[in-house]
Amino acid sequence: MRVALVINATAGSMSGALTPDIIREKIAASGLTAAPEADDSAPLPARLAAAAAQPGIEALVVAGGDGTIACAASLLAGRDMPLGLLPLGTMNLLVKDLGVPLDINAAIETVRAGHSKKIDLGAVNGHVFLTSSLLGMPARMAKHREAQRGGVDLRGMARFAGGLLRHLGRYPKLDVTATIDGQERRWRFRLLAVVNNDFVERPGNLLVREPLDGGKLTVYLLEHLSLWSMARLGVGFAVGDWHRLPGLQRFPADDLVIDSRHRALRVMNDGEVRLIDAPLRYRSRPQALVVLVPPTSLETP
Repeated sequence: MRVALVINATAGSMSGALTPDIIREKIAASGLTAAPEADDSAPLPARLAAAAAQPGIEALVVAGGDGTIACAASLLAGRDMPLGLLPLGTMNLLVKDLGVPLDINAAIETVRAGHSKKIDLGAVNGHVFLTSSLLGMPARMAKHREAQRGGVDLRGMARFAGGLLRHLGRYPKLDVTATIDGQERRWRFRLLAVVNNDFVERPGNLLVREPLDGGKLTVYLLEHLSLWSMARLGVGFAVGDWHRLPGLQRFPADDLVIDSRHRALRVMNDGEVRLIDAPLRYRSRPQALVVLVPPTSLETP
């Protein structure tokens, strides 16, 4: 199989033991043929577009985290070209949903085997997301999270904690008007998550979705977010009962519009923050992305 390979060298799991050259060597050793990149110093979207446009390519393979995968998914949405995943991120949410191995050699073997599956994408005003789209405090805290990349020290942890306390206490709740399947609601909240399909409760796994082709959106809403509720949410992730957090509201949605007095809203799609003009129009794009998966992911639950 001839593939286009794009490696995000700044991904969280990249280290001296796993460099772009080593990944390319492993790809070659597996029997795959990786087309050379014309310019690996270009911005990531340009690299992905150029890689996928090469003649004779049977799959686009990306090595990186959730943001890298989301960027590739946006490019391939609605196309027949499959996306291969080599997980190098911190969370690797889609990879875990699909059962793709976290081990780089096993992930390469998954690509080589060539089993494909169509999954849904979420979209907000044309911007796609694989797992979730967040509004409220998580999007505001993103700049503090970015400051922690590349290493964590006591000073950085103190800055992060200080930013968290400021956001919990000083900043106002986000006030929006939401229309869910034709019904209008008024919400004031600290956190709102629009999930592509839904999370399921599974002991030992924090955020796992099943299935990935249900064609639905699910809204999770927390009007109040205190230090206690954040601690309770953290414990819930650890033991697998975060769905039972007091005050957590859940709304299935086929059609969702979120409007605000603000001209644009800060939205975090799969960990990447952007300003998007209001109103936000969310929809599901059923089976819009083809991904390469292990044979077990093709089995009907």
